[in-house]
Amino acid sequence: RNSAPGGQVASRPGRLRRQGKDGQERSLQRLQVSGGAHRGRRLVTPSVYMRPMMSRVREALFSMLYPTGVLRESARALDLFSGSGVVGIEALSRGVGHATFVDFSAECAGTIRSNCEALGEGERIDVVEADVMSVLADPSRHGLQGPYDLVTVTPPYEEVVYAELMGAICASPLLGEDCLVAVEYPVELGLFPPTLGGGRLVGLRNRRYGRTVVAIYVNRPSGKLDLAPFSEEFVGRSVADLKL
Repeated sequence: RNSAPGGQVASRPGRLRRQGKDGQERSLQRLQVSGGAHRGRRLVTPSVYMRPMMSRVREALFSMLYPTGVLRESARALDLFSGSGVVGIEALSRGVGHATFVDFSAECAGTIRSNCEALGEGERIDVVEADVMSVLADPSRHGLQGPYDLVTVTPPYEEVVYAELMGAICASPLLGEDCLVAVEYPVELGLFPPTLGGGRLVGLRNRRYGRTVVAIYVNRPSGKLDLAPFSEEFVGRSVADLKL
């Protein structure tokens, strides 16, 4: 278990390649949708270096989400650090009615629109080209309004401070009651705690897949979700450890 000095969760992982910072020309990568209506359909990814969520991790994530009932027509998904849009598209493919994609890169935003249009999903999406932290803090400035039912967070590991990011998510008006938040983070950070934001986010699942960990939290749980917390999957750190 890795931690920062003083028992605090490490803000950044160790030596990992930076996403989107590769100066060399790259041939377009391709991803496939792993399940749902668009299963097997190929997606184009931007030519910048990326670390998209692996297919087996996406499959595991949505298998965990399925019992909650969030993959429904009336649900709205918010995909942060979208990249190619593969996670949000996966949500649409599996039944979510609308998805909003947020990425700072103009190239990523264009790729997301192209991928969604190719799948016939152009009418069920919004793409916001903006800084994620700005969107979380002031969504109306970017034309967004909550609440969302599902938020997926797949940041470039070395380009975010996870403590600040999770603090912004906890405080954002975009999250409604029972909103599910799925966060991908590197195992080098150690494990996230069972609650965040003074108990606002309650951990449900925290699973490791190789060097990748996926945590699922529920925001201000009402008890309606059919998914009991597995607190033993989280490290029992206090909220102060993440400086939230």
